[in-house]
Amino acid sequence: MDRRKFITRSALAGTGIAALAAPAVAQGNITWRMVTTWPKNFPGLGVGAQRLADRITAASGGRLTIQVYSAGELVPPLQSLDAVIDGSAEMSHGAAYYWQNKSTALSFFTGVPFGMTSRELTGWVRHMGGQQLWDEIYDQFGVQGFLSGDTGTQAGGWFRNELTGVDDVQGLRFRTPGLGGQVWEKLGASVTNMAAGEIFQALQSGTLDAAEFVGPYNDLALGFHQVAKNYYFPSFVEPGLATELVVDKAKYQALPEDLQALIRDISQAEYDQVASDFAANDPRALKTLVEDHGVNVRQFPEEIIQAGAEAAKEVLTGLRESSDTLTQRTAESFIEALNIMRVRTEGTDGAFVEARRKYFTI
Repeated sequence: MDRRKFITRSALAGTGIAALAAPAVAQGNITWRMVTTWPKNFPGLGVGAQRLADRITAASGGRLTIQVYSAGELVPPLQSLDAVIDGSAEMSHGAAYYWQNKSTALSFFTGVPFGMTSRELTGWVRHMGGQQLWDEIYDQFGVQGFLSGDTGTQAGGWFRNELTGVDDVQGLRFRTPGLGGQVWEKLGASVTNMAAGEIFQALQSGTLDAAEFVGPYNDLALGFHQVAKNYYFPSFVEPGLATELVVDKAKYQALPEDLQALIRDISQAEYDQVASDFAANDPRALKTLVEDHGVNVRQFPEEIIQAGAEAAKEVLTGLRESSDTLTQRTAESFIEALNIMRVRTEGTDGAFVEARRKYFTI
């Protein structure tokens, strides 16, 4: 995919489009606007947001039509949640940790350093009280959140220079969001967050020394390999990243029950659909990066991983002791659920994957 094609589209200012009329309601049919944090036609995430909207529209027989506005078309990418809160849109598609300035507890519903894999996250959200806590957090802002996509364990990031230890992280200007950003700050990096369409230029200009976004499928399209050649795996701060669909809660609850169910159930189906998209296309994109673009695939030095784990413990301990009761409760629930589910993940899934790696090729 041509990086410039969708970056150019996503960078378009939404001045004219922002003046769109309010959503139409005619003969019982409703039109809602979905704003996203993703560039138009962006692999996996942007395409997933459009597919989710199309599925709702089709399944409702047009009774609920979802119009999608990519990053910058209606509002800037990192203002999509605000657009739902202030009524400029009815839906947003993004990642909950982008809004940690509103509530740190939201970071638990995207990716936690050394935390849950994507399967564990869905176990917590769907069956162990996570959704109820998420609802409490978003009730403060009049919105409702649903898991809507799964990238799996992400790549650790693109670095201009090879990393030999923690000393190489000192002062490193690094794009990485959420609680993971706090971990890298504790290791000595200077951390910033920015939307997908802004990262390449920041790397190219030297504003950034390193950046992580998702993984090969997205990163190939964004063109990071043109600037940095050292690609580190895996991310220890984003072990199972989830995207979210957020809706205006009052308008959602005013819908007929079958339309509410469509939004909820199609979001869940898309979570799994996006996961399969990344499972199939990440390895193929990585092959292209290595064979066609000379990318060096590396693993983080053990010193950095160990220091990252200690920093992650400090971050999570701080959240467990937070003065904000809801953040504290969310952290406690997350950690309790993680300690239950990791027994299967590490003892069964992990043991099998290691046995397959060592003994089975075909």
